[in-house]
Amino acid sequence: MFNIERLSALAAVAELGTIADAARARHVTPSGLSQQLAKLEREAGQPLLEPHGRTVRLTHAGRVLADHAVRVLAQLAEARGDLAELSGEVLGPLRLGGVGSAIRALLPGPLAALTAAHPRLRITLCDGEVVELMPALLNGDLDLLLAESWSSRPVAFPSGVATVPLVDEPVSVALPAAHRLAERTRVDPAELEREAWASCPPGTEPYEAMLQALRGRGVEPTVRYALKELPTQLALVAAGVAVALMPDLGQRPAPEGVVFRPLDPPVRRSIRAVWRVDAETPGVRACVAALRAAEHGAGPEAEPAVGQR
Repeated sequence: MFNIERLSALAAVAELGTIADAARARHVTPSGLSQQLAKLEREAGQPLLEPHGRTVRLTHAGRVLADHAVRVLAQLAEARGDLAELSGEVLGPLRLGGVGSAIRALLPGPLAALTAAHPRLRITLCDGEVVELMPALLNGDLDLLLAESWSSRPVAFPSGVATVPLVDEPVSVALPAAHRLAERTRVDPAELEREAWASCPPGTEPYEAMLQALRGRGVEPTVRYALKELPTQLALVAAGVAVALMPDLGQRPAPEGVVFRPLDPPVRRSIRAVWRVDAETPGVRACVAALRAAEHGAGPEAEPAVGQR
């Protein structure tokens, strides 16, 4: 019996051409994807990959199985959709994840509307970074994700997911009120070369986006404070020991002694609802509808613009 996740990994390699590209699209490490493919080879009983220069390519058996994998995955997606449509009732588990600032600003109202309208829906929620949560979504451990993407480092969403835009917001630099640039109307990142920075931990979207935004202006930042929570970063800014890049949703509530100044050139952050096309349950559709309704000030019965990819 073939494992579905391993078949999906093989299909990704067949579509994208390399293990590295397939791993990037699936938000796993190349070594992790290689381990999945090695297990699939043992299940198949024959080699599926062969050396090709400095990389690998599918063998004839690999191409044959990849063709079958694509059809099997499409059939499973259709079956899930048919079963979801069969009942149409919004009930059962709905597992949500998202970045903290998006959860805090966007989810409380829609969650209240969902629980009132659908009392049999069992909602769970966890916060985290896209680098942690996207694999959970792709592996089926989450149903819906609020993901951030920064203009200085846009997220490449993998194939097989649907997305709906919720927020597009400016990013400012958070400065101590007594900072030498606090009176500026806009701040060029090139002027922040000698600052101590607070940011989310390395590898996360905010950290990598900050690096790209500053490096684009010739600055290699000194990140002394790696902190997941934006309010904690702002507390250090208020104390005068750090500066930080802060999207609009992350600026509230701000402690006294912090000012926010737009960047020049500008940086923006977007928040999108993301879910797997082959796992679009009535609960997922209801949650997206509630998020879009809150965005437009409509009632919770509003329909989302699903199908945007």
